[in-house]
Amino acid sequence: MVSRASIHAVELSYEDHGIGIPLIFLHAFPLNRSMWEGQITALLNEQRYRLVAPDWRGFGESSLPASVSTMDLLADDIAGLMDHLGMQQAILCGLSMGGYAAFAFYRKYAQRVGGLILADTRPGLDTEEARANRENVARIVEEQGAGVIADMQVPRLISDVTRKQHPEVETRVRQMISLANPQGIAAASRGMALREDATPLLGQISCPTLVIAGELDVLTPPDVARAYASQIPGAQFATILAAGHLSNFEQPTAFYTIMRQFLLAYF
Repeated sequence: MVSRASIHAVELSYEDHGIGIPLIFLHAFPLNRSMWEGQITALLNEQRYRLVAPDWRGFGESSLPASVSTMDLLADDIAGLMDHLGMQQAILCGLSMGGYAAFAFYRKYAQRVGGLILADTRPGLDTEEARANRENVARIVEEQGAGVIADMQVPRLISDVTRKQHPEVETRVRQMISLANPQGIAAASRGMALREDATPLLGQISCPTLVIAGELDVLTPPDVARAYASQIPGAQFATILAAGHLSNFEQPTAFYTIMRQFLLAYF
């Protein structure tokens, strides 16, 4: 069931399941909260977590109040949602852009983070080329719509192995992107280009942290993830075989197994 909350001039849509330790799932660009359905369904069986999955501003069923969705704004939205739900602290599980927002949240609200699961993301800044590409994506989606972005993004989001062996994953991802609000995609693309470098933050992270990388991820390769994980005190690192950038979607069982082991060890 979808719920809604008015937070910072945003009508934020979210799902809220279960009772227990709060765990908030932060979705990737340019998808929506439904990308976490598999993990939420599986974790509900543990009967020990309260599982919340919001749509970012401009995605899914959430509204878009501004032309640029910075990672700091996304972090503030999550803090506001936690206030709305009566949560003092939560575990954050973010993939790709969700990870960028998790880093921003930790920088602003460290005391409210009980744990971090950082999947297929990175703390560093974009290169000049990557920033230019984000602006290009924003312009194209504004001019031509979200369907064109699906053609651009899918080969980089999903591994060739998954596309061949599990075409239904590609179909679902294309559907999510095609249904996305073009203005929301543009706002987030520009916001990611403006994000702060989280690398100086790594050594200050004091909560239990799990870093996950898809073996075949071309956007955030395992070597990059392993390197930054080594800078976070006590962080665990795991690679998911035969998975690209959307590791939770491509190999949901492996992702869940790794996530569950981490959660049960600390929470």
